[in-house]
Amino acid sequence: MAEISILTSSTIILTTLLSLWLLSIALNNKKVVYGITIWMIIVGALGASGFYQKVGTVPPRFVLLLPPTILFVLLLFTNKKSKGFMDNLSLKWLTILHIVRIPVEIVFYYVFLAGLIPELMTFSGYNYDIISGLTAPILYYLVFVKKIVGRKGLLIWNFVCLGLLINILTIATLSAQTPFQQLAFEQPNIGVAYFPFVWIPAVIVPIVLFSHLVSIRQLISRKQNISNF
Repeated sequence: MAEISILTSSTIILTTLLSLWLLSIALNNKKVVYGITIWMIIVGALGASGFYQKVGTVPPRFVLLLPPTILFVLLLFTNKKSKGFMDNLSLKWLTILHIVRIPVEIVFYYVFLAGLIPELMTFSGYNYDIISGLTAPILYYLVFVKKIVGRKGLLIWNFVCLGLLINILTIATLSAQTPFQQLAFEQPNIGVAYFPFVWIPAVIVPIVLFSHLVSIRQLISRKQNISNF
């Protein structure tokens, strides 16, 4: 593995913990938090052992990081009990949670400099996801504190930022060393196969995606004033 600074590794560890903490406040459900924590430990242990770094396996081990959690998040929206639970989550905390995307994008840049991911995956390439993190506290302030921006404005922001998330997920997936690789053959995406960076696709991304989808669901299904969320 190319040399990664302790600061870079520590940043992603702390960012993962921050993501879980912010989600726990929005959820107010210890069982879910415990479940995510167990998942973190399993993925972290496998990442530290080098499990995800092996290529040429069937299926590619890279796909064991992201698709299972994305599928789980999507399945939640097909369950009636889950829908009722999600409708009671705190929209305020689901919005401010997106600040975690700032350190993630900064980490991506330094992992690129270490030669572990392509420039395409950074803000100097085609990854604009840092915009979501930078605007999250601004939207939080304008919507929930000053009440200048309403429900429609927050809904549009969620759709735009969801698009930015899908963009980097597509780039990262197509840049990974799998039979489906279409991008970045000179410098493929191998960085997320190492610990602690395995937590980005396995933990942080699903939390961010979940936050967007729940927020969009609430904003579309509930027509009342934003102050009632």
